Amino acid sequence: MPQTSKSSLAQKSAKTLKSTQEAMTQTQMAALPVTIDQKGDLRILMITSRDTGRWVLPKGWPMKGKNLRRAAEQEAMEEAGVIGEVSKKPIGVYHYTKRMEKGDDIPCEVILFPLKVKKLLRSWPERDERKRKWFSPKGAAKRVDEEDLRAILSDIKTEELALAL
Repeated sequence: MPQTSKSSLAQKSAKTLKSTQEAMTQTQMAALPVTIDQKGDLRILMITSRDTGRWVLPKGWPMKGKNLRRAAEQEAMEEAGVIGEVSKKPIGVYHYTKRMEKGDDIPCEVILFPLKVKKLLRSWPERDERKRKWFSPKGAAKRVDEEDLRAILSDIKTEELALAL
């Protein structure tokens, strides 16, 4: 039987683990609610998560009968009380690990759709479970845990969003 080096086995194990994780990755979609304030500055609406209270964007699982952008639009209304115009094209993708109630961790890839806010509802389905607040792109970036999302928010330009919306 041919002898395999430890480093070769470690490389094969790492590749197997990576491909297994990629196969288990679930897709979610998120809305990036934006507006231009009275000074002409870009603002991003964030909400608190229900479990830890950290600042996040409205996101969720794909919905039967809705494409990803329409599902992102629905999540923005339910979680943040936002009505607006969602982009046909995503602005980026970020990754995070979703902790489920039973303690399982699920790797997720989140497709991010800009949403031009036209109206904020006074009452919405998750109003009593979350806070919402406007931030500058840099301020929003400082408050998120996901490295990929932080990079998107840090680099976002008003002009890019104008083209996307």
